[in-house]
Amino acid sequence: MSRGVSACVTKVELTISCTNLLNTDVTSKSDPLCVLLLHDSKSQKWHEVARTERVKNELSPNFSKKIDIDYFFEEVQKLRFVIYDIDNKTIDLSDDDFLGQVECTLGQIVSQKTFNSGLFNKDNKRPAGKGAITIHAEEVTDNRIVTMSFHATHLDKKDFLGKSDPYLEIWRKNSDGTWTLAHRTEVVKNDLNPRWKPFVVSVQALCEGDMAREIKFVCNDWDSDGSHDLIGEFFTTLQEIQEGSKQFQCINPKKKAKKSSYKHSGTVVLSECKVERKYSFLDFVFGGLQLNFTVGIDFTGSNGDPRSPDSLHFMNPRTPNEYLQALLAVGAVVQDYDSDKLYPALGFGAKLPMNNQVSHEFALNFQPNNPYCQGIDGIVEAYKQAVSQIQLWGPTNISPIINHVARFAAKAQSETCPQVA
Repeated sequence: MSRGVSACVTKVELTISCTNLLNTDVTSKSDPLCVLLLHDSKSQKWHEVARTERVKNELSPNFSKKIDIDYFFEEVQKLRFVIYDIDNKTIDLSDDDFLGQVECTLGQIVSQKTFNSGLFNKDNKRPAGKGAITIHAEEVTDNRIVTMSFHATHLDKKDFLGKSDPYLEIWRKNSDGTWTLAHRTEVVKNDLNPRWKPFVVSVQALCEGDMAREIKFVCNDWDSDGSHDLIGEFFTTLQEIQEGSKQFQCINPKKKAKKSSYKHSGTVVLSECKVERKYSFLDFVFGGLQLNFTVGIDFTGSNGDPRSPDSLHFMNPRTPNEYLQALLAVGAVVQDYDSDKLYPALGFGAKLPMNNQVSHEFALNFQPNNPYCQGIDGIVEAYKQAVSQIQLWGPTNISPIINHVARFAAKAQSETCPQVA
């Protein structure tokens, strides 16, 4: 079904957690990461959409990274959630241990709001041990984001041979009284006065748009075996933070219950809190965004003799060559966002007919002072004329065209956004 203007679409935010994952590491626990794949009904292939962060030494991870996905009511959107044990820094997953997967539709998740399932092997029939996954869905109705940064002072020392390795977790209180992980900072090793890196979290994830919603900060001491120790916690709201509350005492409930003289386990200080709107591409379009489309075509000899059917520049009367296919496909999308429909079209890596010199920045219409073509059809016509006249050469040097576009962009910016003295 066509995704037209009338399509029923909304953006959904997915929060993922797992329990009882397989342990594939010998001396420690698995380091899980979740990959989301979307099934393409046309090609019948699965395509990766997003990944969560990797959680070290944890068989029951709460992934703090949320996944946003467009939900189309009128479509069956098949999803596959795959869990891997990540033991290296490469993007490729073929050398990582498979921990289990589950297939479902986005409609199933949205209709249930919280989707629970066991994890299965790659055949989708046999269970992957006792592993299970929970996927919580929320409609994204608030597009604001919060930039925060924290540091702490005088945290409790939890390690015997060194100082604590602290990190912060931020949890949102749900309407049913449960808690959902909104963000997790990095670990600062061996430091009782840590300074965590600034981070960005959506208002949706932090409090579902309700600035008075309670949020919980938990400060833990990271341990390599996954048995992290609680340093302390405190409760606040985004509203309270914005109104000026900057210092919070970390309270360890167990220590407080045991010692009447107990005060706190350190202080967490808010260094920055900035709430701002996260603009979407459509916001910019509605605001009058114009895209300036410039074409750069490779005419180096590696493309093959244009007279040969094996060449990327071969003009087949029945089928457009690959350059023409790319021009037509990209141009059909971009042309709607350029009001004058005048596009600079350049080539590089060819020997030109007028002077028999190799050029890495020439106009396809051979008019250096006016390289603009009228619409996509104009570019196609100029390209066809150029192929019939130039001689493919080399080497491959695209930097002059990149610099050409950069100069054009700088000039356009200076004309539309003048500097204020």
